[in-house]
Amino acid sequence: MINDPIADLLTRIRNANQRKKKTVSAPYSKVKNEILKILKNEGYIIDFKVDGEKTNKKLVIFLKYKGNQKVITGLRRISKPGFRVYSEAEKLPKVLNGYGTGIISTSKGIMTDDQARELKLGGEVLAFIW
Repeated sequence: MINDPIADLLTRIRNANQRKKKTVSAPYSKVKNEILKILKNEGYIIDFKVDGEKTNKKLVIFLKYKGNQKVITGLRRISKPGFRVYSEAEKLPKVLNGYGTGIISTSKGIMTDDQARELKLGGEVLAFIW
């Protein structure tokens, strides 16, 4: 049983990225699906797909590299089950002075920190990626 499925997803991506694997798989959930949509739109992964039947779905993630360099240099889980981190729209942290991406869970869904600032929405700071 996994206590923190988002941290598990990020760890799977981080480990596969360290080993320069082309793909990595993880159990499916709607939240993970939304996080992967953000990672794809921001250019951190090539693509992802959902495999399996209704009861046994999994996500297959295709990692992205530029030549021999990793596109994802760092991933960090911010809000954890034992310590939730919330932020107002004006106080949302910038990741590496704008070079990274924050993933925020708002009342309008999961989005990047830039989108949340634009819509003036605060929420739970899920993770940082750079």
